[in-house]
Amino acid sequence: MSDLNDDNLPDDFDPMDQLARSEQTITVKIDTRSFGKEMTVVEGFGDDVDISELASTLKSKLACGGTAKNGQIQLQGDHLRRIEEVLEGEGFDRENIDVKR
Repeated sequence: MSDLNDDNLPDDFDPMDQLARSEQTITVKIDTRSFGKEMTVVEGFGDDVDISELASTLKSKLACGGTAKNGQIQLQGDHLRRIEEVLEGEGFDRENIDVKR
């Protein structure tokens, strides 16, 4: 007889975080900054999502620089083509990701 215990779950598994991610409505848009530089802005996160950790993951997967501040993630460059796929891989529901083109 085998009981589930903490050893059977990944270290970073948090059921409340996973639930929060699947229910978030995320908005993704492009902002143009000084000198015509494009910035992908991801916003709409609730308090249950650690945006600093998510920003780090997105920067790694999209091979770009960026930051998390004021409740949003700012990524250097235009990442509209891949952002939905990456966010879905991080537990967000594709139907709740609004990409402004």
